Amino acid sequence: MRMDNTVEGRNPVLEALKSGRAINKIMLVKNIERHGIIAEILFEAQKKGILLEYVERQVIDRLSQSGANQGIIALTAAKEYADLDELLEIPAKINQNAFFIILDGLEDPHNLGAIIRTADATGAHGVIVRERRAVGLTAVVEKASAGALEYVPVARVVNISRAIETLKNNNIWIVGIDQSGKNGYSKIDYKPATAIVIGAEGQGLSDLVRKNCDFLASIPMRGHISSLNASVAAAVVMYEVAKQRD
Repeated sequence: MRMDNTVEGRNPVLEALKSGRAINKIMLVKNIERHGIIAEILFEAQKKGILLEYVERQVIDRLSQSGANQGIIALTAAKEYADLDELLEIPAKINQNAFFIILDGLEDPHNLGAIIRTADATGAHGVIVRERRAVGLTAVVEKASAGALEYVPVARVVNISRAIETLKNNNIWIVGIDQSGKNGYSKIDYKPATAIVIGAEGQGLSDLVRKNCDFLASIPMRGHISSLNASVAAAVVMYEVAKQRD
């Protein structure tokens, strides 16, 4: 677990970007000049799809541990990400059929933390998240997971559809949880190697991801609300997987 979740100062942030270090967000003071090293940082961050946030000076100073932040701080992952290949090796090592959770653009860190916590409780082998325009492994995620982040590997991929194809090539069935699914989630057979896909809050699965799923399954809604919170929907299906595999 990486305890230092910030990179501070212009040159350190630029080098962190160039090295490929996992960065969730870069915070800059509102009036920072946008030339020289800052211009390079902005270019690299935008190229990698990293969120930029302009804030008041006191916000940066409050987060700073070094006192030499130069008006810029990068927030890094609370834990190192696993490679997708590393995730695929886990079930084989313990002689189990794969069980993964794929998150297509989840943005709320509390939802991600809750999903990781349930993934640990239900015996999932790992979680796969999108690199761009999605929440990463922040300190909030770590806290919301209630310690489960220590035990559940998380892989971050550039392209979810490509990751799905990799899983399919490894004989893993892909089940998208989507209200357009004709089958109820409990009607799916989860005993074979399976990955369930949960979409972004308020948006659901992206069109391409939906098309790449082997099955689409819905969660029946009997009340007045048309959908569940993403972490609740994930938990409902994860416990169905665990139930079928007991």
